[in-house]
Amino acid sequence: MIQAIIIDDEPLARLIIQEYLQAYPQIKVAQECSDGFEGLKAIQQHKPDLIFLDIQMPKINGFEMLELIEEPPAVIFTTAFDEYAIRAFESHAVDYLLKPFNKQRFDKAVQKWLDQRAADADPASPSNPNTQALLDTVAASPSQSRRIVVKTGGKIKIIPVEDVHYLEASDDYVKIHTKNGVFLKNKTMGYFEQTLDPAQFVRTHRSYILNIQQVTRIDPYEKDSHLCLLQSGARVPVSKSGYTKLKGVLGL
Repeated sequence: MIQAIIIDDEPLARLIIQEYLQAYPQIKVAQECSDGFEGLKAIQQHKPDLIFLDIQMPKINGFEMLELIEEPPAVIFTTAFDEYAIRAFESHAVDYLLKPFNKQRFDKAVQKWLDQRAADADPASPSNPNTQALLDTVAASPSQSRRIVVKTGGKIKIIPVEDVHYLEASDDYVKIHTKNGVFLKNKTMGYFEQTLDPAQFVRTHRSYILNIQQVTRIDPYEKDSHLCLLQSGARVPVSKSGYTKLKGVLGL
């Protein structure tokens, strides 16, 4: 039996998907969810093969929810979203259904996924490598770069980027230093360098990205390097190339 989860804040949209899925007795809907918080818990509990996911939902959107899942399942998006998402969908998603969609279009999406599943050498695997590529592509959307969503202590926290003091590489994670503490995100420094506003965030060192609004002073340090003193009192290393970038952004 194939396990599926429907995540959409519109009750009518969930009802329509349930109705269309009646034609697929091999697919069982394990749970319906009305927001990304519920969806995240349901995915962790049921480990579904497939999810039907809306993007524009309250609290956290569909992309932000997917970022919090270590091995995201295959996704069929049910949404009306922006041009970045459409390009990403066409490149990486199983399929996307632009609302309102009819049963014929729904059947095409489901059959496409069933065909992919049948052709997969390991169909039991819940992971979908295309999902991460999709998230990386969508990250170019301005709407995705205004906040960072993290999991901490089993809870989800939304961090506005203006609250970020600096970011620090930490093995496979990035430490996000904020006025409210330090949080871990399973992303790379390169990801944040590409997605954060370059007029506000500068990669001063291979292990550090800082918010220039936090800079109070730049002091010489060892050979060809500097230290940035932040409003919080933190000191962030600045390499030779990082100093050049920082001066350019600061207009020095």
